[in-house]
Amino acid sequence: MKNKTITVTCAIIHFDDKILAVQRSQTMKLPLKWEFAGGKIEPDESEIDCIKREIFEELNISIEIKERLTPVTHQYPNFKIKLIPFTAKYLSGELKLREHVNYLLANTEELLKLDWAEADLPILKEFLTL
Repeated sequence: MKNKTITVTCAIIHFDDKILAVQRSQTMKLPLKWEFAGGKIEPDESEIDCIKREIFEELNISIEIKERLTPVTHQYPNFKIKLIPFTAKYLSGELKLREHVNYLLANTEELLKLDWAEADLPILKEFLTL
């Protein structure tokens, strides 16, 4: 079980010139780390369908997918994750946190100061070079 890879999508969501970052709750794996919102792909679900569903379930908003970035595979002590990132644009809905404890609409400088989940770091770096 230890080496089973969890495939997850995440979205770098643009609210005009700001980017959405969300903070994991104390009860989640990697408590209080910051990440790009997203979640696990269900069987027979496409990556795009997954990220749109997860964002709506977790944050109550609709997004438009722009671009797929480079997936990242990261081995944490107890699990392995394959993170598939997308850039996206906020479309509609009132932002409501259903799983996370906090969120930030941040500029690039602010994003760099957050305590990120390790798997999200290469994604953040790639995004900042786009």
